[in-house]
Amino acid sequence: MDATQVVPRHLTAIARPDLSKPVALALADGIIAPSLTVFDYGCGRGDDVTRLKVLGYEAHGWDPGHCPDSRIRSADVVNLGYVVNVIEDPAERARVLRTAWSLARHVLVVAARPDWEARNVAGKRHGDGILTNRGTFQKFFRQEELQAWLQSELKASFVAAAPGIFYVFRDESRAQSLLASRVTRRYAPMHCPDIRRAVYETHREEMDALRGFVETRGRLPELRELPGATAHLIASFSSIKRAAAVLRQVIGAEEWDHRLESARERARQDLLVYLAFAAFSGRPKAANLPKEVALDVKALFGSYRTACDQADQLLHCVADQQALNATCRQSRVGKLTAEALYVHTSGLDLLSPLLRIYEACARVLTGTVTEANIVKLSRTAPKVSYLTYPDFDRNPHPALATSLHVDLNLLRVRYVDFRESANPPILHRKETFVPTDHPSHAKFAYLTRQEERAGLLRDSAGIGTRERWQSRLDELGYRLHGHRVIRKK
Repeated sequence: MDATQVVPRHLTAIARPDLSKPVALALADGIIAPSLTVFDYGCGRGDDVTRLKVLGYEAHGWDPGHCPDSRIRSADVVNLGYVVNVIEDPAERARVLRTAWSLARHVLVVAARPDWEARNVAGKRHGDGILTNRGTFQKFFRQEELQAWLQSELKASFVAAAPGIFYVFRDESRAQSLLASRVTRRYAPMHCPDIRRAVYETHREEMDALRGFVETRGRLPELRELPGATAHLIASFSSIKRAAAVLRQVIGAEEWDHRLESARERARQDLLVYLAFAAFSGRPKAANLPKEVALDVKALFGSYRTACDQADQLLHCVADQQALNATCRQSRVGKLTAEALYVHTSGLDLLSPLLRIYEACARVLTGTVTEANIVKLSRTAPKVSYLTYPDFDRNPHPALATSLHVDLNLLRVRYVDFRESANPPILHRKETFVPTDHPSHAKFAYLTRQEERAGLLRDSAGIGTRERWQSRLDELGYRLHGHRVIRKK
């Protein structure tokens, strides 16, 4: 390529039928909220801006190729989505990053193409990327490379949102709030026994809000933490404590105490996972904790130092492969093999704190791998894999589509694509991967019992791929119809 030749960057902008992945993630994570303004720096054809406006958000965008006359402006949230990867000059790439950061009052969302996508792009090497056959440039980032680059250029608090996507925060407490929210289990409304007390019925909505808070956080709320319900509760009961005492009476003292203790233990575990998770990006000082987290720490541990010490003990255990292996053996959730513990994503928060931290260590590098539904926790080496089985619920023996392997020793991420394979690995005994309360657990278990009676699962090592499984079915004269085994005529 001639040094004076201009790369047509505008050709990389594509028309999108839906929100781009970084913007959709920012919405799901609460980074983009109704009260916040959004600016899309390098907005391409402006599809994200248009859709955000339709959803009621104040959004604007600018692009040098498609919207050059739009005004570049500051905003609460700035999106730099798949921009840095199309800039062939590293110095200019860094300037664009810093400019976008200067416009962000609260959060900068940065997205770039991950390295495993390079295999699908035809072209030739140019600088640190590829000059495509269309004449455009693409730089593909390793996850750890993108993270290190952001750290060196911006020197700010950031969180991996997903592979190739990071949130960079002005205020460290916002980053900590996001990390804490990722490990906090949400309150699920439970059936309440027949309540005869008129006072409860009169204030059912406010009392349910109080119960939901307690069963999520393991403590009573401060006045400001139940803004919609507090005024009514205080007016009727004079204090949150008295309202909670009435709630304990109507639910039953033994049942309430059991729920509260269970909630406290879950909340303690969630906090330990969060504090261990936060250690990788620099654990905040106590004064910089989000207010609600600081209240949790005080109520559940007594002091921040105590909580951090316990989290550090668990982090040290993550480096102890024998401790991890022993904890995997004792896990009540997941499928245990000689090499690993496999867990469906719906069961991750039911793992022990040590195993949750083990998985969280990998997520520090990858962010949330949204398409993955099975997590593999290695028992033999510090490695975590995120496995994608697109038809897990419908297909009785789903095939592996992609895997993302994280080596915690080398801090490297490796992607493997099985979608073009004629003979991919498949799953058996699906009920072992999911929690017992999974909606399809009984259906999965019923299929396994049928297959065991038919002799299909003998020598499980010989049926781990699609072709071998089909050979076993043909050999024994069976076929599957949904999650049922049928003998061939």
